[in-house]
Amino acid sequence: MIEAAKQKKFQIILCKSQSRFTRDMELVEKYIHGLFPIWGIRFIAVADNADTEVKGNKKARQINGLVNEWYLEDLSENVRMVFDLKRREGKYIGGFPIYGYRKDPADKNHIIPDPEAAEVVRRIYQWSLEGHGRQNIAYMLNQQGIPNPTRYKAERGWTCNHPIKNDFGLWNKVTVGRILTNEMYAGVMIQGRRRKVSYKSKVVIDTPESEWYRVEGTHEAIIDRATFEAVQRGLELRSRTDGTGEAHLLSGLVKCADCGSTMSKCSNGRQAYLRCKLYADSGREKLCTRHSVRLDQLIDLISDRIRYYVQTCYQIDPKDLQPRKDTRREALEQEQKNLTAQLEKRSQALKTLYLDRVAGILSEGQFVELNQTFLDEKSRLEGRLEQIGSELAEREHSKNQAELMERAQELLKLETVPRELIAGLVERIEIGEKDQATGRQEVKVFWRF
Repeated sequence: MIEAAKQKKFQIILCKSQSRFTRDMELVEKYIHGLFPIWGIRFIAVADNADTEVKGNKKARQINGLVNEWYLEDLSENVRMVFDLKRREGKYIGGFPIYGYRKDPADKNHIIPDPEAAEVVRRIYQWSLEGHGRQNIAYMLNQQGIPNPTRYKAERGWTCNHPIKNDFGLWNKVTVGRILTNEMYAGVMIQGRRRKVSYKSKVVIDTPESEWYRVEGTHEAIIDRATFEAVQRGLELRSRTDGTGEAHLLSGLVKCADCGSTMSKCSNGRQAYLRCKLYADSGREKLCTRHSVRLDQLIDLISDRIRYYVQTCYQIDPKDLQPRKDTRREALEQEQKNLTAQLEKRSQALKTLYLDRVAGILSEGQFVELNQTFLDEKSRLEGRLEQIGSELAEREHSKNQAELMERAQELLKLETVPRELIAGLVERIEIGEKDQATGRQEVKVFWRF
């Protein structure tokens, strides 16, 4: 229609109301008051008595435009508030769940594991625990002919937000990385990662992590918490492979005791060694010494120290491993839920209070007094919520530590100490320079707990 108007194929645009043409004040000015008179187009809105042929009618059209835009803004804000409330309650409001889940047929705001895809997710996490990098995991998935998430959804006729970029459905390290770092697989509903700049724009920006909506226990976990945390610790090490697609057991953990840089792997054709990266990369003028150590001997040494550490420092009573109901945690979570609901009510009350002041229902003095009361109460609720969050985090840390020690007892029965256990217990390993006179070399292990 706009293109036809520009070509002067008609003379009148007739609408029921001005809002049927646009609610955007910018477009009102651009077309109704700007381009239409130039193109010789007469605009008429019947319900609003808006007519560009009537002189003195412009201010009425502008007022209508402002009212219409305010209505649109309020509507957008109300819709966003409803969505935010659902996010706080842990209800899923997205179009289609992440790979590994599907919507519950009985409740569109609840997600359940998709058996076939969930098994692939578990396999990805297991490979990561074994020391495989993201690129190598993607390669193994492609070798086994497993379609990537986009292709998987398309083959089942499910609505997908992303177009299929190729006909092969290949995995890549970015997709694998997103799966390995998404806490939703551990049973935590996370929403609000991205948001629109405004209701007038389709531009989407990333939201700071502190503003995400994070609710635990909303859906069945595909990956248990201990496994998820172990994988995150492994990823933090930024392990590098040696060309075979696999990282060695101590990859990313071994540091030079003098300069603090990560020790890199090298080989003389028979034995694998670790040496200071600053020495290896600094060219002819060496910035540090070799600090060379045989990898197999270091792995044996660290394995022995881990066994000794767990067996002597953490004597776990079998009775302590029995699952017990954490009533304190349940009470804190219930209080957190109640306080969040109260906080939402206070925010809504502040908005209503402002509207009453604008409407003249409240005097300025009444408004100031009530407003301060609501703000004080809101501040108190936020302070208590912060305390609850800190206590829950501490209890979660203690729970994870106990679970790790329980898992450690099982893993130590294996002939080779697995990387999962090493990454979970060891913060870093420092290698000193070998004493040429005595042949001794200091190895320090810094534990996480």
